[in-house]
Amino acid sequence: MINAVLISVIVMVVLSLLRVNVVLAILFAALTAGVASGLPVTGTVDMLVSGMGGQANTALSYIILGAFAVMIGYSGITGFLVRHLINALKGKKAFLLLAIAGVACLSQNVVPVHIAFIPILIPPLLHLFDKMKLDRRAVATSLTFGLKAPYIMIPAGYGLIFHGIITDEMTSNGMPINIMQIPMAMFLPGLGMFIGLLIAIFITYRKDRVVNADLDHHSEIAATVDEGLTFSRKHLFTIVAIIVALTVQVLFSSLVLGALTGVVIMFALRVVPFKEGDWVVNDGIKMMGMIAFVMLIASGYATVLKDTGAVESLVESTTGYLGGSMFLAAVIMLFVGMLITMGIGSSFGTLPILAALFVPICAAIGFSPLATAALIGTAGAIGDAGSPASDSTLGPTAGLNSDGKHNHIWDTCVPTFLHFNIPLLIFGLLAAMIL
Repeated sequence: MINAVLISVIVMVVLSLLRVNVVLAILFAALTAGVASGLPVTGTVDMLVSGMGGQANTALSYIILGAFAVMIGYSGITGFLVRHLINALKGKKAFLLLAIAGVACLSQNVVPVHIAFIPILIPPLLHLFDKMKLDRRAVATSLTFGLKAPYIMIPAGYGLIFHGIITDEMTSNGMPINIMQIPMAMFLPGLGMFIGLLIAIFITYRKDRVVNADLDHHSEIAATVDEGLTFSRKHLFTIVAIIVALTVQVLFSSLVLGALTGVVIMFALRVVPFKEGDWVVNDGIKMMGMIAFVMLIASGYATVLKDTGAVESLVESTTGYLGGSMFLAAVIMLFVGMLITMGIGSSFGTLPILAALFVPICAAIGFSPLATAALIGTAGAIGDAGSPASDSTLGPTAGLNSDGKHNHIWDTCVPTFLHFNIPLLIFGLLAAMIL
């Protein structure tokens, strides 16, 4: 069990918990994986850099989305909306958190923009959260739930991609299954996530929490909340830009084109003066540049893990401990999936690897296709929540930390790990045993 994946993930988690910057933590983890696999340091660096291009499109999308979000904040429409929310939602913490989770759910299926809505919606709400003494860890948990649970359970939008990968990879590895069966296989793991969300909202983070008043670095966007705004032509043009941007993104399946279209419309309609272009781009990079670069480094780390054979070695080393026990096999496969996904930071990216390695094991031990699909899907998702490199955690942090009052590891990764990975493990095991 002691191999490059395990060692490197431990290095990444420990460094992250010690508040080492997530980019440095992932970089050191990648170097550890390469050296532990027998590569020289220079060879590991070359492999990491060569793999960074795998997320170049995503990184560019985040940068342009950040600029678009800053422009929307500049228009003042977010302040107008939040001003009314403050009056409507005073004292209704649970309702607000469930509403945020609901909006996040729509971003996976109905309007598949993934985390693109977070820098638009969340920064203007930070002032409201502080007034309500709302625990931002509950907000992070609500956002991560909405970013994950829908694609796990519903075969639409990103969910259709997720379910399609499971179906195709299981079929290509000798265990055919119909894509319409995947929702049945993933229902229980998704239910576990919903229970984790309710526990976070109504139990763990129910009490008031006052954020550190010394960390008062409010952004231009957050400042608009206090302005007494009325609906204007700028707000109307901003809504038009958002609708057109989302339409282009859906039609062309491109976040880059969608966000760029929105930026062009905002300039063309004079919502933002053209002379403010440098400021907009710079603030966009400040908002989303970190997440973009983390995704690049995580892609390189994933390349190191895969190309050195460390992932295959980890799974092979577990088979000797099974002894024909279905329960033990399910536990080990879910833990292996958690380790791999925490390191790579993408549940979508781990599915092909896990299917190729798990299907033969499941077939030999006697798991049904439904149980196998549940194991693969859950193993692919179980490390996503809580991973420092996952966009399911990086996205919420990018929004919640725009005023400098939210820590990525302790306020996003740890809460989402506890409330979602533990239920996923329990309900994934249950699904494997009864399906």
